[in-house]
Amino acid sequence: MIFVYLRRMDEFWCAVAVDDDGDKVLATGFGSNEQSVLKNVLQSLPYNVAFQVADKQSQFSDKVLTAIKSMVAGESVSAEGFKFEMAYLPEYSRRVLSFLLKVPVGYVTTYGALAKATGGGARAVGQVMRANPFAPLIPCHRVVHSDFSLGGYGGEVVGQGVKMKHAILQREDRCFKESTKIKVDGSVLLVFPVGFVLERLKFKRLSYSSL
Repeated sequence: MIFVYLRRMDEFWCAVAVDDDGDKVLATGFGSNEQSVLKNVLQSLPYNVAFQVADKQSQFSDKVLTAIKSMVAGESVSAEGFKFEMAYLPEYSRRVLSFLLKVPVGYVTTYGALAKATGGGARAVGQVMRANPFAPLIPCHRVVHSDFSLGGYGGEVVGQGVKMKHAILQREDRCFKESTKIKVDGSVLLVFPVGFVLERLKFKRLSYSSL
């Protein structure tokens, strides 16, 4: 049995699906609409497994939902302490998500850099990001194009996901100035300051305003 927990936290709805032992995360989601958040989480669950929307929060679900709220708010939260159930995901998806989990607050990586580190292609990484069942805890909002444009992001309304991605990254900016490398599973993942993305967006707005 899978248990799904929902809670409104400030202006967002947050959701988490956990296993019947109550200590593994099977899927998470957040957004402005309760039904769309629930739908997205249920679509991420393994097929042919019974689920139940819980009436009362558990200690574990409260911890996960609080972490989601904190991450959306741009706080320095790490999800590495949670157990993510990935056995039902393709092997390459599991590898990409495990690398992405290491990208710290204040930094982004690119589809290309993540592909190079994980031994795949940028398009394959993009597909993993679109299907990420653990947003925002496994932070696909920290993956951008090689030119530091935002790229896509999930959202119940077309265009709203990108705005949300921008808003979260603005909150996560720690004013770092230099790129750095993270060692993961024998590979090296290149990460860049969030400010690189914000500067590009600022330059783009200025360019449009001068036309």
